[in-house]
Amino acid sequence: MDARNLDTELHKLLARLELMAGRMRRLQEENRGLRAQIEQMGSERAQLIARQEQARSRVEAMIGRLKSLEQHT
Repeated sequence: MDARNLDTELHKLLARLELMAGRMRRLQEENRGLRAQIEQMGSERAQLIARQEQARSRVEAMIGRLKSLEQHT
């Protein structure tokens, strides 16, 4: 292999490495974004569970009051 062919092959290899590095950076960015979404969704889920528990408590309290009213009538 002569120097010109070697130089051409090295340039091709460098171009492929730069392309792969760019893809890697984009994937890292996407990964960070997805992790942020997962964290946000986890937080939203926790809030929804808390609201559900509050609603359940209120409904149970209403049922208790209704049963109490029933027994007194």
